[in-house]
Amino acid sequence: MKLRQNVKHFAAKQALTLPVVGQKVNDRLVDFHADYFAEKSADGRATERRPHLADFFDATMDTYVAALDAGYPEAEAREITHVQANFDFYNHGWTEMMEFPSDELQEHYDRYAGFFERHGITIADPLGAFRPGDGIREAPSTPEKLDDPEHPHAEGGFADDVYVETDDGEVIVGGQDEPGDVSVSDAPGADDESARSD
Repeated sequence: MKLRQNVKHFAAKQALTLPVVGQKVNDRLVDFHADYFAEKSADGRATERRPHLADFFDATMDTYVAALDAGYPEAEAREITHVQANFDFYNHGWTEMMEFPSDELQEHYDRYAGFFERHGITIADPLGAFRPGDGIREAPSTPEKLDDPEHPHAEGGFADDVYVETDDGEVIVGGQDEPGDVSVSDAPGADDESARSD
């Protein structure tokens, strides 16, 4: 999968494990991702899907921290959460929201199979052990789209590794090294300024 990576991502990585600011950053990232992907929904579907997306992405913040704790670098930990989301999109027939084509689902699963298996994550159950005890809000599925899936926002051919695009537009396999001068204040939601990070 191809992701962007910049200082905001590394700042968010640091912030998510801190008290107070961690929750603010968590909430900003959840809101951003719920909005970002809801906007990719088919016409008229964004509003009904957003509550589900918000709950889902809130749960994947725990996945992200667990992946970091397991030793995955920032880009891979974040990619794991995006793979979870794409499993969920596929299961709901929301193929227009997917970031990679549905024929790459298994390849993405296989790359992180060790982590996924430890946490009960499957393509059919994208949250596994990270599913909240009280569940997540559901949204209507569009299973008919699986018969002839369209992926207008997907980029295929990146299933063999994590690829990150820097602010300079350079694509790096495996991600960047973490800068030494990262400030938690650069994380989305850490202060009052609006910031975007995906």
